[in-house]
Amino acid sequence: MRKKICLFILMVIVGIITIIEYILLHTKKKEAIDCKRMSDKHLELMLLLNQWLKIKQEEKKVEDYFYRNRIKTIAIYGMSYIGERLFEELKNTDIEIKYAIDKNNESIYVDIDVLSVDEVLPKVDAIIVTPVYFFDEIKDMLQKKTVCRIISLEDVIYKL
Repeated sequence: MRKKICLFILMVIVGIITIIEYILLHTKKKEAIDCKRMSDKHLELMLLLNQWLKIKQEEKKVEDYFYRNRIKTIAIYGMSYIGERLFEELKNTDIEIKYAIDKNNESIYVDIDVLSVDEVLPKVDAIIVTPVYFFDEIKDMLQKKTVCRIISLEDVIYKL
């Protein structure tokens, strides 16, 4: 009887250890996936900024993309570092930046209106999406709210 109880306890302990190992492995795997995703996002942003610097060194201008594509009014989606740079790049040009869109619209301070994604979006020729890594998700969401062109900043920079 004692052997059966010891065997039972041993099996319970092994089962608990197996469950703990599974949880730890699953957690580590999720952390690894999250780290990889962040790494990919930052690599994409670094490559975008590198290309942007390259076009500036070639004395090309971001606004030329908009002139060529007959885009006169835009909104900027995403006002973190890249969105701020785009705003600064275009603010003294003939391209009218009517507003910005950001999930954290309450904590963004620029010289234009910053709307939440949940607000009514005024008509513009195009919305330029600056979080390029998430472009497809953002585009899908914006297409439900507006009929204007939705363009990744990546397309703007790489097509100059």
